[in-house]
Amino acid sequence: MEARFSKGQIKVGWREWAGLPDLGVGAIKAKIDTGARTSALHAYRIEPFRRAGALWLRFELNPIQRSHAMQVRCEAPAVGERTVRNTGGGIERRFIISTLLKLGEAAWTIELALTNRDHMGFRMLLGRTALEGRVLIEPGRSFLLGRTPTRLRGKGRLLSSRTGQSLQ
Repeated sequence: MEARFSKGQIKVGWREWAGLPDLGVGAIKAKIDTGARTSALHAYRIEPFRRAGALWLRFELNPIQRSHAMQVRCEAPAVGERTVRNTGGGIERRFIISTLLKLGEAAWTIELALTNRDHMGFRMLLGRTALEGRVLIEPGRSFLLGRTPTRLRGKGRLLSSRTGQSLQ
């Protein structure tokens, strides 16, 4: 039986430009990974704190692959802490946040595990839970939603949608 392309689903390749507007990240390359249940975001200096009795997280991230030139400082409410299996098969405890994901013109809320992805090829990984029912994946193609998020460009450089800082 052939799978159907449902109304509202978007077609994506194995890697796409994504935005995390609530975190001030206008563009970040994300790897689409159906082998991963949980989505992950490169984060470091993760500091839990309380705000009005709720658990929040303060953290930093570098949205550009293989670069530490741009640092984005973020704060987000924590959904909790979960045990996840890392790329090497080991078990880790990671903080989870809920935030808005923007892929092309579509946007929805997803959960992201915060972890140091400095040694990984992509600063963000989109797992199957975040994509289920919303995307159709063409694994042999890349950047079906656009090679560069042009609406975020400024003088040939990508800009953060929140701060206007260069992302390259």
